[in-house]
Formats: sequence, structure tokens, C-alpha cells
Amino acid sequence: MLCQASYSQADGLTEDGNKLAQVWVEDHPKQGGSSSSSSPLAHGGGSRRDLKLEVKGGNGEAASSGACGGGGGAYRKSSAGGGGGGGGGGGGGGVGAGGNSNRHSQIMPAGTPRPGSLKDPEIADLFEKNDPEKIFEDLREIGHGSFGAVYYARCTVTKEIVAIKKMSYLGKQTYEKWQDILKEIRFLRQLKHPNTIEYKGCYLRDHTAWLVMEYCLGSASDIIEVHKRPLKEEEIAAICEGVLRGLNYLHSLGKIHRDVKAGNILLTDNGTVKLADFGSASIKCPANSFVGTPYWMAPEVILAMDEGQYDGKVDVWSLGITCIELAERKPPYFNMNAMSALYHIAQNERPTLHSSEWTDGFRHFVEVCLTKSPNERPTSGKLLSQHTFITRSRSSNVLVDLINRTKAAVRELDNLNYRKMKKILMIDTCETESQIGDADDTPDEQTGGDSSKSNSITSEHSIHSMGVSASSQSSSTNSLPLHNADSNDGYGGSLRNQRSHAGNKMPTSTGMTANLIEHGANNFATIRTTSIVTKQQKEHMQEEMHEQMSGYKRMRREQHGALVKLEERCKAEVDSHKQLLEKEYENLMQQFSKELEKLQARHHQELDRKLKQNQNAEKKLHKEITSRQEADRKALETQQKKEYKAYKERWKKELSQDEMTPKRLRDATLQSHKDNLKQSEAQEEQRLQRGQREYLDLEIRKFRRKKLLSYHALEQELLREELNKRQQQLEQAHAMLLRHHEKTQELEYRQQRAVHALREEQIHWQHSTELSNQRDYMQRAERDLRKKHALELKQQPKSLKQKEMQIRKQFRETCKIQTRQYKALKAQILQTTPKDEQKAVIKKLKEEQRRKLALLGEQYEQSISEMLQKQSIRLDESQEIECQILKQRLNRELEILMAYQSKNKMHAESQRDRERRELEERVLVRRALLEKKLEDETQKILDERSERIRLLHEKHERELQQFDEESARSGLSALAIAEASKESYPDDESLSGSMLSLVHSNSSTSFPPNSL
Repeated sequence: MLCQASYSQADGLTEDGNKLAQVWVEDHPKQGGSSSSSSPLAHGGGSRRDLKLEVKGGNGEAASSGACGGGGGAYRKSSAGGGGGGGGGGGGGGVGAGGNSNRHSQIMPAGTPRPGSLKDPEIADLFEKNDPEKIFEDLREIGHGSFGAVYYARCTVTKEIVAIKKMSYLGKQTYEKWQDILKEIRFLRQLKHPNTIEYKGCYLRDHTAWLVMEYCLGSASDIIEVHKRPLKEEEIAAICEGVLRGLNYLHSLGKIHRDVKAGNILLTDNGTVKLADFGSASIKCPANSFVGTPYWMAPEVILAMDEGQYDGKVDVWSLGITCIELAERKPPYFNMNAMSALYHIAQNERPTLHSSEWTDGFRHFVEVCLTKSPNERPTSGKLLSQHTFITRSRSSNVLVDLINRTKAAVRELDNLNYRKMKKILMIDTCETESQIGDADDTPDEQTGGDSSKSNSITSEHSIHSMGVSASSQSSSTNSLPLHNADSNDGYGGSLRNQRSHAGNKMPTSTGMTANLIEHGANNFATIRTTSIVTKQQKEHMQEEMHEQMSGYKRMRREQHGALVKLEERCKAEVDSHKQLLEKEYENLMQQFSKELEKLQARHHQELDRKLKQNQNAEKKLHKEITSRQEADRKALETQQKKEYKAYKERWKKELSQDEMTPKRLRDATLQSHKDNLKQSEAQEEQRLQRGQREYLDLEIRKFRRKKLLSYHALEQELLREELNKRQQQLEQAHAMLLRHHEKTQELEYRQQRAVHALREEQIHWQHSTELSNQRDYMQRAERDLRKKHALELKQQPKSLKQKEMQIRKQFRETCKIQTRQYKALKAQILQTTPKDEQKAVIKKLKEEQRRKLALLGEQYEQSISEMLQKQSIRLDESQEIECQILKQRLNRELEILMAYQSKNKMHAESQRDRERRELEERVLVRRALLEKKLEDETQKILDERSERIRLLHEKHERELQQFDEESARSGLSALAIAEASKESYPDDESLSGSMLSLVHSNSSTSFPPNSL
């Protein structure tokens, strides 16, 4: 009983120690990273859309790596994705290195095969055995990112158009890159759904993995960038339905996308919505990594490192932000720094649609998607099946029509740019050549109307970190040749439609038509304009934001790694502490068990020895009494013989004196006297034997009763000794448990202080870094504005010259009008004026003309002067206003950041206080439970003590009662025996002291429980 109760208490102590580590460090799931899939497209509109953050959770939950090189920074630009220029395969994931977040060295784990080795059958099974360069042809780079490049290609075996992501694992972090590639492949191989990018295979060549995926036209972000306006509500609903189907599939597999945005939503030629870019995906749900693109991140993802885990509902939030992006062309907070956006998302109310033109159903859909509480936010499956915005009827060709309109817009925009460029190139030629060139332009546009489909370089939201290569830049409306290829993969229908669409514009020349039919199959389709690519290239020239975010991510990852290490160290210390306490307690229990066994064995020996002593003493007493009685009998016999002899002599003497009596009578009388004497002696002897027998029985009964009492006293004494020993052991065990509690409490407090100190230091360093990043951002914004103003000032003379030329042109027109008026007036006057007066009139008219021209000249000079003055003042005022607006915005963002940091610091402090209070409460509760358990055990041992004493008393009373009943049945007085049993025997003086205190009594106070 004691051992069991104590062990359960020890377990209770150490279990809380294990729970403590879970409270201190938000964990996560175990190792393993989800593979990243590529992003066939990305979005347009600015590199900030693609800055992704990732700080891995625990040793645990793994966010997949976006591409092979993603190990570095906190914000990683999203990879290229086959989109835009072609979708499919592209782009790796936007967020940093997948795999274990605690990697801080490049030392490969012992026994791990080198990167690129296919000796492991499991790894070799991930790759195809063929040479990819012999299987794929017509490779054109359509995207580039930190992971590598994405290419448009055609499979020579299946004639299928695909997107290929080439990922090299050479250079720094080779092992991590290789692991990221393997994870991405494993992740993509698990996906098989109409609304996720299809995996085609993977090849190895020259330290480079060729990841082959299906090819798509472009992303939803490309569409809004092309049209420069939001999508229609039914188009958004159709896209959301496809996204929800893909998300519901992922969530059913226990995976989280974590980077849902318009740039990662791809569209095929037949209007199918495809989820892409699984670089941020998590194969574990729930997760706790700080991963994603800032503007689309859910609040619980931003707070994951501080407040715990999240699940697939973060994708529902991102979908709600994507709806706003599709409806307003940009996500909320997009005009501010990405870091500031994170703070706004975390602390502000949910964003809403600004325009009133949207229906209540769409507004409600966005509202429920952007519910801040994850518990109240619906799942993707619930939205897909129950929300009216998704389930209401709409045309099945919504997305197909949208894609066709986008293709037409792309052609128009690219043709317009082509004509502008042609005019610029031909501006120095003669008028005739220019007209010929314009005339030639028309059939070119008609012939190449669909050739704009080949402009796809990459999805605007996917290629950021490394820019677009020269081969991508060379893709233009007239730079890609057309080749023949029969497509049977679903793209053929799209291409045939495009050819027929273009054919309406083409001349009826048989040769031209045949040429298009022959080469059109190789002209890959796109919904991106060349201007998008050019704009994207310029944005990628600036890497300051990327470096800043990379540094921030490294800091957060290192901080999390430090927390994980501390948590592991605390857990190891708790485990060691638990084992030490358990071992110490187990040793004490074993020692107690041995001591009790020895004590019980000694007690058995003493009782056996006492029993033998009693038996020997009884035999000795019996022998003494029998020997004494034998002597008495012999003495009686001797006395009887003497008396007989004396009586005989006396009788003979008396009879001899009586001579009157005959001899025969005298003999008879003598014989009669002898017989009477013998009879009397026999009776006396019988009386003596009977008395001796009674005396022997009485003495034996008295001796036995006395020895029984003595034996009972010994049993009581031994029981008292055993119970005292148990009480002493219990007190020692309780003292050890209390000491263990104090040690555990001290360990918990020490570990909590260490964790809190580390967190406080990390928050201080994080806030310092965030302030530094914000100030860098402010300086960069002010520097960019100064550059813009300097450029405006530099361009001002050109603008002024144009204005001056415009005024001069107006002046020339006025002069021409006045000259014509003068000539007309002169002719009219000459007709009506006599000839002799004409000279004076002409002179007067010339003077009037000169005066008006002079006045016009003054007006011209005054107009020029006023124009220069107004332009200068207007430029200065506008620049000053821009500076003020920028400073106000930046100061407001800085104030918001500092306010959020202050709030975050207060929240962290309150969380630490709460954890301290919780730990104190747990310790107090555990101490109270321990004391209650100790009290219960003490009371239990006291109850057991009283019970055993009571049972022993009852046993002794029962034995004495049986003994007295046997004595009474033997005809002996039980009371006399009881009184006589108090007498001591010479050979039993050693027991007399104890026997005096053990006189039987029916009183319950004769042997009180507390006396033991």
C-alpha cells in the first residue's frame, strides 16, 4: 500500500514537469517537412506580394521548402512559376527552407547518403531513369527564382506541353537543398486532384533535379493585371469554388497550403482552377510555423510563435484576402511596409470590401472567411457545400470566357506596344518609309495575332529573387518561332481555338495559313503581357526589401531554434530529474521492504523461540512436580511401612499378652488388623495420588495460562515494534516526497525563469530589429521620393520646352491669322480707297500690324514667363505635398509599429505573469494534493495500526476464553487459575516484569491502541 501510493505520487510530480515544457515552448508536431510544389504562376503587381516569411515550428512541424535554395531568409520571394508565361510547373514555394528549423550547421548527419546519391531504393524510386535532355525539347525559360529556373518544354514521347523546374543542389547548404528537393517531390507525388497542380515526374542530370509538372496559362493575378480592373463577382465565385475544392482536398489529407493568394491560383485553358506553389505547405496539422506571404497571412499564423498552433482554417483567411485582392486589385494594407502590414493584421479588425457594388452574399462570404477567431471561422468544406456565394447557379463558361477575353486583351496590348516601338524605330526615316512600315504592320499583326501567346516569361508574383534571364527577356511577340506539334494533353483544343481565332484576322493566303497550321502547336498560350514582364524585371532589380526580410526571418528562426534547444534541455533535465527521484524513491522502498522482511523474520524467530521456551518450561515444571510427588509417595510408603511395622509389633504384643484367646483367633484378628491397615494405606495412597494429579493439572494450567499471557505480551510487543517501524518508514517516505516536491518546484521555477529571460531577450532583440527595419524602410522610401523628385526636376526642362513649343505654335497660328486678316483688310481698303491715299493707308495698316505683332510678342513672352513660373511653383508645391504625405504616412506606420510593439511587450509580460501564476497554482495544487495524500496515508496507517491491535486483542481474548473454558470443563476454577497465574516461577523471573503488565482484563483500556 505504501509503495503504491508513493509511486503514484511520484508520477504525479514528474508528469507536471513534462507538462511544464509544453507550456513554455509552443510545440509542434515532430520532424519532417512537407515538400513544396512549384508555383506555375505567380501574381502581378509588385514584389511585395511575394515576400514570404517562414520560421519553423518546434522540432516539429515542417513547412515545406519552396525550392532548393530556400534556407536563407525570413522573407523569400516566391519562385517562378510556370505561370504567366506558362504555368504549370512552376515556381517553387515561397518560403524558406523546409525541413527541420533547428538546422544551424551544414554538417551532414552521420550515415546519411551524399546529396544526389540514389543508392537508397526509396530515394531512387522518386526519380525517373531517363535522360531528360533527350525526352524534353524546345525548352524556354519562363521563370526564375532563388530555387532555380522554370522552363516551358514539350515532351518528345507524349507530345505533351509541360513546365519544368530545374533545381540545383550544388553550392552552399547542399544537404538542405537536396532534402528540400526530396520533400517537394514526395509532397507532389501525394497530390492527385483536379484542382491541384499535376505532378509529371522528376529527373536527375548534372547535380540538377528536373521537376516536371503540368503547364497552365497564368494566374488570377495576371488576369487583374492585364485588365487593370477587378474581376466580376461570378468570376470570383467560380475561382473561389475551385480553390475551396483544392483546399478541402489538402485539408482532408491533414495538410495546410499556407500561401493562398491570387498569384498561386492558376487557370488552365479550359477554365480549371489549380492550386499551386506548395513551397509553404505543411504536411502537419496543426502547425505553428511563422510561414506565408505577409499581406495574406492569418492572425494566428503571425502569432503562432507566441500563442500556439493553427490548422487549415488559415487557408480560409487567405482565401478571404484573395477575394479582396480580386475585387480591389490588391490585398489590404498593400500600400504599406510588409512588416507594418503584419502588425495591422494581428491587432486590427478584419478587412472588408470597400465598394458598395458587391452583393450581400459576396460580402458575407468575405466576412466569414476573415473571422478573426479560428474557432468561429468555417472550414473549407463547409464553405464549399453550404455558402450561397459558392453554391448559387452561374454559367459554366464563366472562366473560359474570362480567359478568352484576357487572351484578346493580351494580344491588343502587345500589338499596341509593338506598333509604338515600330514608330519609335522608324521616326528618323522618311515619311514614305514610315507609311510603308505602318502598312506592313497590319498583316504582321494579323499574322502574329496569336503569337502574343508566346510572351509568357513567368507569373508576376512568382519570380522575384533572381530576376528574369536574358532568354526570358528575349521572348516577345515576334521573337518566338512557331513549330509543329500535335498536342493531346488538353492544350491542343485550346491551341486550335486560338488558331481559328487568329485565322479570322489573317489574310487568305494558303501559304500563310499552312504555315500557322504547321507551327501553331508549339506556340504556348499565356494571359500575360510583355509589359507585365518588363515591369516585373524592374521590380526585381531592387533586393533591399528581400535582404531585410531574409535577415528578419533568420533572426526569428534562430530565436525559435534557441527556444527549441532550451525546451529540449529543460525536457532532458526534467526527465533526468524524474529518473533520479524515481530511482531514489525506489531504492528507499526496496530498503524499507528489506527492513520489514528482516523484522518480520526476527519476530517469527522470537515467537518460535518463545513457544519452545514455554514448552520446555512446561516440561521442566511437569518433571519437577512429578518428581516431588514421587518423593511424597515414597515418603508416604516409607511412613506406611514404618507404621505398618509398628502397628504389627504393637498388635502382636497386645495379642501375645492375651493368652486366653486361641492362636487361630489371634492370627485372624492380626490378619484383620493388617487388612484394615492396608486398606487404609491404599485409600491414603489413592487420596495422595488424586491430590497430586489435581495439583499437577492445576499447576500446569496456571503455568500455561501464565505463558499464554506472556506469549500474548510478546506478540503485542512485536506488533508494536512492527507498527512503529512502519510508521517510521512512512514518515521517511513522506519526508522524501516533500523533499522531491521542493526539488521539482525549484527546477520548475528555475527553468521557467530561464525560458522567460530568453523570451524577454528575444522580444527586445526582435523589436530592435523591427524598428531598425522600419527606419531603413522609411529612409528607403524617402530616398526613392527624392530620386523621383530629382528625376522630375531633371525632366522639367524637357516638359517646359514642350510647353514653350506649344505656346510658340499657338503664337505662330495667331500670327498667321493676323497676317491673313491684314491681307484681306488691305485688299478691301485698296479697293475702296483712292490711289493717291493708298500709300498712307498702307503705311498706317503696316504700323497697326506691327503694333499688334509687338503686342502679341509681349503676350508670348509674358505667357512663357507665367508658364515657367507656374510650372516651377506647381512642381515645388506638389513635391512638398508629396514629402509631407510620405512623412505623415511613415510616421504613422512607425507609431503603429511602436504601439504594437508596446502592446506586444505588455502582452508578453502578462503572458509571463500568467505562466508564473499558473506555475505557482500548479505547485500549490500539487503540494496540497501531496499533503492530502500524505495525510490520507498517515490516517490509513493509523487505522491499520488500530485495526491490527484490535484484531490481536480479540485473538488474545478469544484464546484466553477458550483456555478458561477448557479449565472449567476440567473441573478447575478459572478464577483461581487466573489469580494463581500471577505467581512467578523461579525459572521465569525474566518474564515476570512483562507478565505483571499483561494480566488479562476485559477492559478495553488494558491495552490501549496508542500504547503501541
